[in-house]
Amino acid sequence: MARRSGRRRTAEKLTLAQERAAKLEGVTVQVMQKAGVDGRLFGSVTNVDIVEALQKLGHPVEKAMIRMPEGPLKQVGDFPLTVALHTDVAAQITVSVQGDTTGVPTT
Repeated sequence: MARRSGRRRTAEKLTLAQERAAKLEGVTVQVMQKAGVDGRLFGSVTNVDIVEALQKLGHPVEKAMIRMPEGPLKQVGDFPLTVALHTDVAAQITVSVQGDTTGVPTT
């Protein structure tokens, strides 16, 4: 009996993750970060920044779900990333890093 309820719970988690992935798939989030005129960021965009941006859009995710194989983003541009919602379910998103050059001295 315990195995059946465990399987049912696992199936429910999988179904929930699939539903969340369908809503999240293809989403583009914008993250603003201070940058130099050459497009390099002062600092970097981490999974925490991406989670905050996704949560503002109504997508509850945790920082451990964000897959950043090349580490934090350190350049202005669009970056395809994966959000692992379940061991068998992942969604592809795009993180658009926008450079904020206000107050940056030009040479």
